Amino acid sequence: MSTDDIRRASLAELRAKRDAGELHHDPNAPEGEELGSEFWENAALVQPKGLTSVHLKLDPEVFAFFKRGGKGHLTRMQKVLKAYAEAQMSRGRKAG
Repeated sequence: MSTDDIRRASLAELRAKRDAGELHHDPNAPEGEELGSEFWENAALVQPKGLTSVHLKLDPEVFAFFKRGGKGHLTRMQKVLKAYAEAQMSRGRKAG
């Protein structure tokens, strides 16, 4: 699913749709697949890593390049930097 397909609504809008009968729930819908005990025996709780907020100075043309891509430009910058760092680390290079 692309982000173009995602629809956003506030809680008030969802409640209004529910009250108007526009949201449907099928109580006879089939249950999801059972995961089984083997799954739960091997399951581990993984805490998400936090992000570090930084102030970053960029050349105007670099920022403009990512900004032209529209919404999500900061995420794209993060992905490029992460890919670069991972490539350098896989080569055994240190930052600096």
